[in-house]
Amino acid sequence: MADQRVAARYAKSLLDLGKEMGTLSAVKADMDLLSKTMAESRELRLLLRNPIVKHDKKLAILKAIFEGKVSDMTLRFFTILTDKNRESAIEGIGPEFLAQYNVLQGIQSAQVTSATPLTAAARAEIQALVSKQTGHTEVQLTEKVDADLIGGFVLRVGDTQIDDSVRTSLRKLRTSLQENSYQQQL
Repeated sequence: MADQRVAARYAKSLLDLGKEMGTLSAVKADMDLLSKTMAESRELRLLLRNPIVKHDKKLAILKAIFEGKVSDMTLRFFTILTDKNRESAIEGIGPEFLAQYNVLQGIQSAQVTSATPLTAAARAEIQALVSKQTGHTEVQLTEKVDADLIGGFVLRVGDTQIDDSVRTSLRKLRTSLQENSYQQQL
């Protein structure tokens, strides 16, 4: 929990600095790369959390991975984090920065899980639904396929979930039948 708050504060600082210097798009690209790298490398996440590894060694590893791929400002940001013993927060800074960037740009992110891949018409309809609910004009939709849903979809926007799947409908039907609300006539 504490690392999440630290990550949010550092992400906000980086976002403000990027706006101030006019390099917000470059910083966003750097944070996209950081998030992708951290998600794909369990070893890097464990290394950054490891208290036995020295801070200068962690910084050297971060520079070896990201030097030439990210802006100089991002490398200096990594230096500040390692100087302040906040390497463990780096894992959360990428996703937190992207969430704050989306809020700043008016982009709403949503996740949709469906039984089959979405068609273009269904995707447009879901984006329109999210746009209507949230008031944001741009919607970033993440799609997942889960055959266990049988049909329909589950849409998650922030902390709101709309479950219009056949699986849930069948579960509700089973629950209502098990309540045994049947009464015999005399």
